[in-house]
Amino acid sequence: MKYIFYLFIFTAPVFSVTLNELTSYAIENSITTKQASAKNSLASIKLKENRASRYGELNFIADATHYNVDRTLAPLIPSTISSGTPITTSKDIFSGGVSYSVALFTGFAKSRDIEIDEISSKMSQIQSHLTKEQLIYNIRSLYLSILTLQEIKEAQSRYIKALKELNTIIAKEVELGKKAKIDFIKSKADIEFAQTKEAILKADIKTALATISLLSGKEVTQVEPIEIEIKEPIFNIDNLYIQGITLSKIKQRDLELLKATKSIQKSNSSNLPQLKLNSYFGKNYAKDERNDWDDETLWQVGVNLKYNILDFGKQDASTQKAKIIKLQASLKKEQSLLEIKKLLIEAIAEIQKSYAQFLGSNSGYNLSLKSEKIEKARYESNVATLNDLLLAKSKTKLAQSKLIESRYSYQKSIYYLDYLLEKGVK
Repeated sequence: MKYIFYLFIFTAPVFSVTLNELTSYAIENSITTKQASAKNSLASIKLKENRASRYGELNFIADATHYNVDRTLAPLIPSTISSGTPITTSKDIFSGGVSYSVALFTGFAKSRDIEIDEISSKMSQIQSHLTKEQLIYNIRSLYLSILTLQEIKEAQSRYIKALKELNTIIAKEVELGKKAKIDFIKSKADIEFAQTKEAILKADIKTALATISLLSGKEVTQVEPIEIEIKEPIFNIDNLYIQGITLSKIKQRDLELLKATKSIQKSNSSNLPQLKLNSYFGKNYAKDERNDWDDETLWQVGVNLKYNILDFGKQDASTQKAKIIKLQASLKKEQSLLEIKKLLIEAIAEIQKSYAQFLGSNSGYNLSLKSEKIEKARYESNVATLNDLLLAKSKTKLAQSKLIESRYSYQKSIYYLDYLLEKGVK
């Protein structure tokens, strides 16, 4: 069984927005997605920074130093002393040159750092996608809520109009003595109550529009109707679960597990020797005894080896911490797989429930319409009281509201399933 509804809001102005337009705009411009994009950019920049650090640092170095006693421009060696050549000394020495340092071997710690940052960057991209999926679902839900409120408000307006027409007829019949004045008062009271409810609906619509404007980053004053197709829900939970285990949510858990593994490997790197290269080339300048500038060229290349013998359990504690984080990541993945199946079952059940509610509401509304026509004919024939007619009208109005709500509730449950399967962002 299938139902297709074309929903039209009669007061929709030319500047109203469609659901597709709003979601497309939100993906690019909402504060939520911009924040996710910024986090993604930070992760990418950190990865570039770590990759660049593999090549070490090349620095220009300049220095001006005043000493309390004279110093030589370069360290003295036996051949220099025995040569008899005057040695320049000064209390004020200036130097300039370049230095280069790079880690030759870090026990693979630097490689693990880069791998961890690569994983973090991928996780950030996935999180950005999941953030957009959440945003789209929230906007869709709010959009449907606004349409629900607007359609109920339109129905309420028509209900008020019908009550006013009935009140006019009763007023004339009261003047002619055909109806009691109490009927006029009861009718008037129902109008007042209906108008109050209409005012509440208008306020709720304004609140919902303000909320969806905040979420999307676009000012929304009116929304366009959508087409809703209601059909009997038939799903295969096993097929949906197969889709579920390939989702970004699970990929993120896999990356968390891989990141924890790399962290353990990085922690073990401290058991290996650390090798670093340091080099310098430059000149020292100072004035000699004749007040002329003299200089000496200096350069050096050194390799530094560091091998940890004992750290009193620090490295073991770090490794144990990394292993616990890996265990947590493994448990989170297992939990996510169980949650996906549970959520899919709940989502399908909600669609089936919404479909059943729609069928019941549709049947109840049609029966209420028939009942109202009968009560109207009975009242006009003085067989029934005004209370009977007003009660029938209110029941029809309530049944209509339930029908509207059930229709949109069905569509919202479809959107929720799309959200679980990450089908919101095209």
